[in-house]
Amino acid sequence: MFDELVSQSVELPSGELRLMQPAYAAELPDDGAVEWAPLAPYWAVLWRSGVALARELEGLELRGLRVVELGCGLALPSLAAARAGALVLATDSCPEALELLAHNARANGVRVETAVVDWAEPEELVSRGPFDLVLAADVLYERGSVAPLLSLLPRLAPEAWIADPGRPAADAFLEQARTRWPLDTRVHGVVQLHRLELG
Repeated sequence: MFDELVSQSVELPSGELRLMQPAYAAELPDDGAVEWAPLAPYWAVLWRSGVALARELEGLELRGLRVVELGCGLALPSLAAARAGALVLATDSCPEALELLAHNARANGVRVETAVVDWAEPEELVSRGPFDLVLAADVLYERGSVAPLLSLLPRLAPEAWIADPGRPAADAFLEQARTRWPLDTRVHGVVQLHRLELG
């Protein structure tokens, strides 16, 4: 499946989650300027936004709720939600991310469904809804993703939590989102967690 994997451990209040991650991505720091982006595929990096979003889910009563994560990458929020009892569908445009997620879910004793999804063609995902909550961590790298995400979110669930470390496209997303829905922002270090009430 992958040339070389390394194990990462993330401590959450409810206990440790262990992830296997491509070795080439584990060497890349996620503590530089927000404009920094790795040469490795984005999905393979354990982003601080994903860690912050997983921590925000801690202590919530998610049992039985239908949760979908967009652009999941290593999918730490999906694993945390599944451990809290949610019925989770993790999506990414990269099949390799989902293959590794299936392994990581089994290793952590949780069940997570997966689906390859392109936001420009989301009909199959929308047909699997409605969900109770949408999660997304560090998905606003490019301005071109703003319009598809704004269009997709209200078609999926009444609420979305978007974690972002201040990437340039996030400003455009938030500017438009504030004109459409109530939005609450919490700050966790360099990560902002935006909660959107979509309907």
